[in-house]
Amino acid sequence: MVPTWRFVLLVALAGVPVVLVPGWGTAGLALAAVAFVSLLDWALTPRPGAVAAQRTPGRRVRLGEETRSTLTLVNEGRRTRRLVVRDAWSPSAGAVDVRFRVRLRGGETHERELVLVPARRGVLHADRLTLRSLSLLGIMGRQASFEVPARIRVMPPFLSRKHLPSKLARLRELDGRTAVMVRGLGTEFDSLREYVRGDDVRSIDWRATARARELMVRTWRPERDRRVVIVLDSSRLAARRCGTGTVFDAALEAGQLLAALAAGGGDRVDLIVADARVRATIGPITGRDPLGRLANDLTEVEPELLDADWSAITSAVMRVSSQHALVVLVTALDPTTIAEDLLPALPVLRARNSLAIASVADPELTAMAARVHTPAQAYRAAAAERELLEIRSIIHALGEMGIRSVHEDPENLAPALADLYIALKAAGRL
Repeated sequence: MVPTWRFVLLVALAGVPVVLVPGWGTAGLALAAVAFVSLLDWALTPRPGAVAAQRTPGRRVRLGEETRSTLTLVNEGRRTRRLVVRDAWSPSAGAVDVRFRVRLRGGETHERELVLVPARRGVLHADRLTLRSLSLLGIMGRQASFEVPARIRVMPPFLSRKHLPSKLARLRELDGRTAVMVRGLGTEFDSLREYVRGDDVRSIDWRATARARELMVRTWRPERDRRVVIVLDSSRLAARRCGTGTVFDAALEAGQLLAALAAGGGDRVDLIVADARVRATIGPITGRDPLGRLANDLTEVEPELLDADWSAITSAVMRVSSQHALVVLVTALDPTTIAEDLLPALPVLRARNSLAIASVADPELTAMAARVHTPAQAYRAAAAERELLEIRSIIHALGEMGIRSVHEDPENLAPALADLYIALKAAGRL
């Protein structure tokens, strides 16, 4: 039993005779009349349980995109039902205009689309459906809530998709050049052509020159069918806020762009998400559908407040690829973690693989280091500058070990990592 605003109006009207003819008898009659009318109205109100409901969620979407869910109501009874409906979803689903009124005759069906703009990735579930049935008077209503299962799958956003066409075009340019691209191991022989001024003399093929009686040079093309293993660190360091999202969100963007680029370039890509345990292993990813499977499998992965187990991560990488591969570690450049956990695992990875490390730069550090107007700001700027110096020293030390590294803010990390892959591809370092 649910009172409405008309019940309040009825009580106010019942107070009029009490004011005109004060007395306990008048008040008792007025209250009895209100109770009688309210109970009669409630008894005549159809039960909402005779209405069948079904939710039909829309297609899976990426975070930030709009989707729709269709609610179908069927009046299985004979009486006409006047309903107030609340089609509730979880707050992060971003449901718009969840309340509406509908009048259903006996056996009639009504459909209504609900617009959803999710604010969080993952699998978002629908909340309970509430139906409030009213009579003609609308003084007292019957209300019931039902479980009507439905869910939408919100995949990670891929805002760096805009960089993919230009990066693929650069790969195609490398693949189609006729001049000598690279010389040495790690390249694939393409063809022979006549020598032109400016060619590297080390590329001259003397046997072909003797046969053709003209100087002939060899040309190479970027390697194909190489292995690329991307490791996304989902430990506690990836859960911190950075920019408008988390460090893990920026790592997902970089991993998706690199996977799509490498798969489009003809390489085999595997992606590992791990912290204290291996959370997901996706691959091999090929050029047919590099984004659909990857985004779908990464939908429910969230960082955990645990330290990364780099020995377990190293074992997972070795299981995924038993041959030479480019291993890209997307992790934080934390001095303690690098020194105590990651460095002991690097020799095993470097024995058979080429290594690269990508990390997310906190834009607040640079802004904090520049603000020195008050004593408190000066101390904060000194702490930020010390953090930046430690990161630079780590990058320099990794460079001395022959490990390429990328350290950019969340918006620029994905294209910078893609540029590093293209540079390694052009240099035959895969």
